[in-house]
Amino acid sequence: MKRHFPVIIEQDKEGFFIVECPVFQGCRSYGQTVEEAIENIQEAIAVCLEEAEPAPRETLFVGIRDLEVAVP
Repeated sequence: MKRHFPVIIEQDKEGFFIVECPVFQGCRSYGQTVEEAIENIQEAIAVCLEEAEPAPRETLFVGIRDLEVAVP
């Protein structure tokens, strides 16, 4: 059986890609490339699934948007 999980990908100032699955508290990983980071978060999610099912949340992850804000 396969399941889908949202992930958030960011890049730090050293160039590493940080990836997080907001469904599980503390489920994060990183990699030198996006591909490596995705492979690593897949392993981290598998570990989280072994430990426990996703906890019921009061909010549901919907997505991320880029927002433009005027700065004085």
